[in-house]
Formats: sequence, structure tokens, C-alpha cells
Amino acid sequence: MITSIANEKVKYVRSLYRRRVRYRERRFIIEGIRLVEEAYRAGIVPALVFYGEGIDALPGGWELLEEIHREKAPPFAVSEGVMKAMADTVSPQGVLAIVPFVELAPPPSPSLVLVIDRLRDPGNLGTILRSANAAGVEQVILAPQTVDHYNPKVVRGAMGAHFRLPIEALSWPEIAEALAGVQVLLADVRAEQAYYEVDWSRPSALIIGGEAYGASRAAMELATATIAIPMHGGAESLNAAVAASVILFEAARQRIALSTKVVL
Repeated sequence: MITSIANEKVKYVRSLYRRRVRYRERRFIIEGIRLVEEAYRAGIVPALVFYGEGIDALPGGWELLEEIHREKAPPFAVSEGVMKAMADTVSPQGVLAIVPFVELAPPPSPSLVLVIDRLRDPGNLGTILRSANAAGVEQVILAPQTVDHYNPKVVRGAMGAHFRLPIEALSWPEIAEALAGVQVLLADVRAEQAYYEVDWSRPSALIIGGEAYGASRAAMELATATIAIPMHGGAESLNAAVAASVILFEAARQRIALSTKVVL
């Protein structure tokens, strides 16, 4: 059992909380039996796995560790103090792993793309990624000045979306090239067109700007139209994650309705 935070493996884990180190090593941290299992089921073998004394209370915990062990990734037992030192959560979930960056290729011509522009809050980005995955988004693009999607808080909030959804950070010229030929819709509280008036059955890209600074000039120039969520009761705007979820699920609703009509 590893009992000292001076252990080299423990120091390595703690170093991955720095973005510069994550990108140098091409690895990131995941916590909890659910995320470790999702990564493993997606074909990702952890580089390192650590477990604490509470592993016995986690359903399927031992079985998963044994499977991972057979893939030549032996798990290391750690003390409660060491687990707390490595974890980013107040109450560690018993299992922590280091996994390689995920590089999923988007489809050749994605029909629904989400672009995140200058969003800085990791919790919001995690929630958006989780909603995007559930709403059928086929590609997520992170514009410059957006929080790193491998930030531990983003990873926890996304609840496994990293292992199922193509996500990549691109420059604005690269984004413009990727979105050539599709309608590009920018969410803007000042827009006159409501989000549900858009034909989401067309190949589309939605741009969500950050709450602190809003959409960048590059985003505004790329957008072919702006859309808004009508507000009632004196509300001025919604949280970026809530707004993205509302709009994306309207896109999903329209697409499901269209596919049902086609089948009928």
C-alpha cells in the first residue's frame, strides 16, 4: 500500500492537475468507479490505477480492477490520506485512474456540431458536454480561450462524454473550414429569431459563447444567423450550460420528429 504523498507515482498524479503537464504527457485524471469503467469499456486501458479502502463498498469494483489488471495495468492500493491528496473531490470516490487523451474522429460530414467559444467555467463545460452527448451532437469544437476539456472538473461534469463524443480544440480558421457548408447559429440574447423557429433538420452548428465575455468577434463573423431563447418573468439570460441544453434538445426533438415521419 502506498502511504506517502512523497511517492513518485503520487507526485506524478498531482502534477497532472497542471494543464501544461497534461498536454506534455497526453494523459488526464478520472475519478470514481463509473468513469473508470466507462473508459475501460470504451477500450481505454489506464496507465495507472489507484484504489482506496472503500473499494469493497463499490458494486463491481473488485471485478473491474481484476479486468484492468489482466490488461497489464496493475492497480495500486493507497491510504485514505494519499487518495485525498491525489483526488480533486472533497470526498474521494475510492478509485482514481490516469488515462491517455481520447482522440475520437468525427463523422466525415457531421450534421450537428457544437462550438464552445471562450467559456471559462469548467463545471459549465462539463455539463454542456454531457448534454451534447445526450442530444445527439456529433462533434464538439472548443474555440480559443475556452477552458481545457481535460480539466478534472470538466471531466467529472461530463460524466463519460469524453469517451463517446469527438471533442477537439481548433483555431478559428480551422473552425471555419470544418463548418463550411452548414448553417452556423450563434446563441445571442439580443437575437429576434427564437431557437425553435430554426430548421434543425439541416446540417447545423450551434455556437455558445462564454458568460463572462460573450461570443468573440470571430464567432459573430462566422455565424450565418443568431438565435435566442425567449425570456419571461423578467429574466435576462440563462446559464450557458442551461441555454446550450435547451437549444440542443430542441434540435434533437425536431430530428426525432422528422425521422418518425420518414419511417411512417
